[in-house]
Amino acid sequence: MSQPIPSDSEFDIVFAGGGATACVVAGRLAAYDPSLRILILEAGQHTLNKHIHVQPYQYPLNQAPTSTTVTFHMGNPSPSLNGRAPIVPSGRCVGGGSCVNFMAYTRAPASDYDDWGVEGWESENLIPLMKKLETYEVQPDRPTHGYDGPIKVSSGGCKMGVADEFIQVGTTYHRRQYADDTNDLETCNTYSPWSKYINGTTGRRSDAAHNYVYNQAHNPNLQVWDGKRVKRIIFEDKRAVGVEFASDPVSCPDADQSSSIARASKLVVISAGAFGSPTILERSGIGAEAILKRCGIEQLVNLPGVGENYQDHNLVFVPYLAADEAVTMDALWRGDNILQESLAEWNSSGKSLIAQNGLDSKIKWRPDDEELNAMDPAFQPRWKEFFQDRPDKAVAIFSAFAGYAQPLSRPLSSILPPRSYMTAGYCTLYPVSIGSVHVNVTEDGKERMDFTTGFLDDPSDIVPLTFAYKKTREIFRRMASYRGEVAAGHPYFPEGSAAACREASGPVDLNAPDIVYTTEDDEAIDRFHRDIVQTTWHSLGTCAMKPEADQGVVDARLNVYGVSNLKVADMSISPLNVGTNTYSTALLIGERAAMIIAEELGITCI
Repeated sequence: MSQPIPSDSEFDIVFAGGGATACVVAGRLAAYDPSLRILILEAGQHTLNKHIHVQPYQYPLNQAPTSTTVTFHMGNPSPSLNGRAPIVPSGRCVGGGSCVNFMAYTRAPASDYDDWGVEGWESENLIPLMKKLETYEVQPDRPTHGYDGPIKVSSGGCKMGVADEFIQVGTTYHRRQYADDTNDLETCNTYSPWSKYINGTTGRRSDAAHNYVYNQAHNPNLQVWDGKRVKRIIFEDKRAVGVEFASDPVSCPDADQSSSIARASKLVVISAGAFGSPTILERSGIGAEAILKRCGIEQLVNLPGVGENYQDHNLVFVPYLAADEAVTMDALWRGDNILQESLAEWNSSGKSLIAQNGLDSKIKWRPDDEELNAMDPAFQPRWKEFFQDRPDKAVAIFSAFAGYAQPLSRPLSSILPPRSYMTAGYCTLYPVSIGSVHVNVTEDGKERMDFTTGFLDDPSDIVPLTFAYKKTREIFRRMASYRGEVAAGHPYFPEGSAAACREASGPVDLNAPDIVYTTEDDEAIDRFHRDIVQTTWHSLGTCAMKPEADQGVVDARLNVYGVSNLKVADMSISPLNVGTNTYSTALLIGERAAMIIAEELGITCI
């Protein structure tokens, strides 16, 4: 699958980037027509059977500061984040985000895709593809789920009691219903189990690399060259004919950095994600005139939408102390004795905490009238304009981690005593704020990224976070395993505050009064969120599939405007945000892109 590079490399299709969507498209096309000569160029390294990628419990290691399986993109300092420069990782390996993510199985409401308003991408056309890509092992005979696809979805290797506690308090104290499936493309505002991209039989992560590409190692025409960074697209009269690439300095620090060219006789597909795809286009002369001019790049096509429309979800982790007897991921992550027992069980049966991510429950939350009235009025216009008449759209996801989930800002794992923890996670799904991703050069002529997240720039975006902190804290206080707050991971409340964080001997009564927050407490929560809010690793939108006049970059068939033989296929094409963990959408875009390309090449889709 990886071979020495010949001096003159010619293929039918070349993929610039080897993340989740690229693996889906390339794998499907290779299966449809094994004679197609396909090349995937990926800056990161191979993931084949590596424990850090296939053993689900190891997912946090990919976010370690020394990790090379993700790229840490540093955003510009932002006044909305108290002057902080946010860090946003993205997958950097064969399979991309699908090999490093939290494996949380969520699907957007069908209406999200209808909202795109793009021909061929309506939900009625996409639902068959959603079903085609998955094997849903959780429940049989669900009409919107698939049962014969490459990607396995299960409940994981064992059940964790913290999730039951979260659901029990949510359906009583929080007065919401229970549903066993909130990923049926419409159900919302109910507590539910949280399924996972984990194979229920083998206990392995269900990623795009292993299930679309590595399983076709018998096909010599499907090539994956890892450690190769794409510099730019090669054009002849505005027709893409290949890519220029070099050894990646992180993956291959000792390799020759000189450039090579891979030629594509039929098509070049850029699939480098929300950061890589727009910057490859800009380095190739496609983008806004001012951006290219400042970098000394000759413009080929004036396309000012390239790199604009950056979107993400806003995530906060808040840690709590858990009872000693609570089953959490902490002992496993510390490497305690339980690790060897769990590995032995996983190797023999695919079960145990090894096949877990600690995330077993969630609610796709919408505020009721009482909650809306308790929220800052700055959210009201957004509620009325976007959410009020769309009952399938959640404002945020609330969840309970069985274990300490470390935030990218204010990490505490090195100072926390070895015990059991729980973490409240909440992320808003349709924030208003928009950012951008562009190439730039430093004073000494080196390339750098000019990245603005936009996080919390719109005043309505912080309001649901404030409510989520207060509500999830009330839920956790009532859970049987609750033993207090990890004060260092909460807002710094003023001395004497009723909201002060402390250790506790057990939960409060279900009917206990809620904490009353003062104006000073609310200010502390506001500061806390601006200090700690982070990416949900769901970057998208920077090569938007919209009309060119509306700052679009690609058309409905993923063609880049102004050139030929060049498509983009990854989360960067999403014109609007989607209310989901985005792996499901990345897979879906891959399936749709494979169908489009097969049609254009006259290949029958199996």
